[in-house]
Amino acid sequence: MSLSRRHLLIASAVTAASPLLVHAQTAARAPQESKDYVRLKNPVAPESGAKVEVLEFFQYTCPHCYSYEPYLASWKKKLPADVEYKRIPIAWDNSTMPHVRIYYTLDALGKVNDMHEKVFAAIQKNKQPLINPDQIADFMAANGIDRKQWIDTYNSFSVAARANRAGQLWRAYQIDGTPAMGVDGKFKTAPSMVGSREGSLIVLDYLVAQARTERGRK
Repeated sequence: MSLSRRHLLIASAVTAASPLLVHAQTAARAPQESKDYVRLKNPVAPESGAKVEVLEFFQYTCPHCYSYEPYLASWKKKLPADVEYKRIPIAWDNSTMPHVRIYYTLDALGKVNDMHEKVFAAIQKNKQPLINPDQIADFMAANGIDRKQWIDTYNSFSVAARANRAGQLWRAYQIDGTPAMGVDGKFKTAPSMVGSREGSLIVLDYLVAQARTERGRK
């Protein structure tokens, strides 16, 4: 399925119903398997140890990921201590693999909080592709990151390994559109499944609680 097709399907699903109506409907009932979320047939071993793992699958080229970010930012502020949250950047093919490496380079340099929204804005609003390594390095340098340090980290083995692992994860979760959320290697959901961004957060709360229960904790 093409990138534009994935985005079109998500846009249609999210806008097909009134967000407030879907939010109220979701809040009034327990989330339903195969409708609001899917239980993975082949569970993925979480890497978070004793904590419940929540994964955000996103693309910097995805406008729906960009618009979902403020909702997730508010939701994350209330996460319990036993939940670990991670972003997993996706490249459907090699053409956008530089965006995956951008995220993991920022993470390695401790710059995600400073630069994540700026990268989204550069690509989504300012129409900067940020594909060419020199262009990427120039952009980061213009935002206060040492150019040589950026290039060295971007080209490092550790960033390449993490980019490769990201590909393994989204394939294991069978992600076919963004944004999407994975919970503890057992569940996946998305605003496009639930019908609204707000409603998807209710489903996430439910799945975190379900994962906690299945781990044998109260």
